[in-house]
Amino acid sequence: MKIALGADHAGFELKEKVRQYLLKKGITVNDRGTKSLEPVDYPDYARLVGEDVVGKRADFGILVCGSGIGMSIAANKIPGIRAVNAHDETEAHLAREHNDANVLTLGGRFLDESTAQKIIDKWLSTPFAGGRHATRVGKIADIERAEVSG
Repeated sequence: MKIALGADHAGFELKEKVRQYLLKKGITVNDRGTKSLEPVDYPDYARLVGEDVVGKRADFGILVCGSGIGMSIAANKIPGIRAVNAHDETEAHLAREHNDANVLTLGGRFLDESTAQKIIDKWLSTPFAGGRHATRVGKIADIERAEVSG
């Protein structure tokens, strides 16, 4: 498995902990930055990670900013990305099982390392249920295609 990982300055510290955690689990990580606490613009990193996922250079993406909200909004502008800002294991589970979320966003100012690890583990271990949920995800893709071409 390969994860594209990104963060802004507010998510940098948690991103570094997430990177180490994923590597210890034997997961390949493409760290797209940022590389310091210097202020940066989160949409730049959301785009890099999202493009890695839709371009099949990564299986999934994880983004970290202060709240996780801005990264989620920015990543969801990329056609084919279904980003979720999960606060707990239940949201992470449902995001994968029902929505086939391919990018996880986390709030570095709100989640401690242990909670973030539990969310990541649940998200990565939950398969997409398909069935009626695949129909719904397909309708989301239809909206994207109509907006892009219209």
